Amino acid sequence: MRRYRFHLHILPEAYVDYYRGVVRSVVVITTAGQSLEFPASLLVKFVTREGIEGDFVLTCDDKNKCIELERG
Repeated sequence: MRRYRFHLHILPEAYVDYYRGVVRSVVVITTAGQSLEFPASLLVKFVTREGIEGDFVLTCDDKNKCIELERG
């Protein structure tokens, strides 16, 4: 399994496009400098009135299928 760490800051106004399905994926730069794309639907449980902010860890299997996104 692979684990990718990154920081994310999405304002509530910006997340509306993700929520509506207009934008289906999120692209971030990991702490290791890699570009990483994952489904925006993984972020739903982290949305607050302030948007989404924090450090996260995305765990993927050996075929890079997303297994879990958690705060890290």
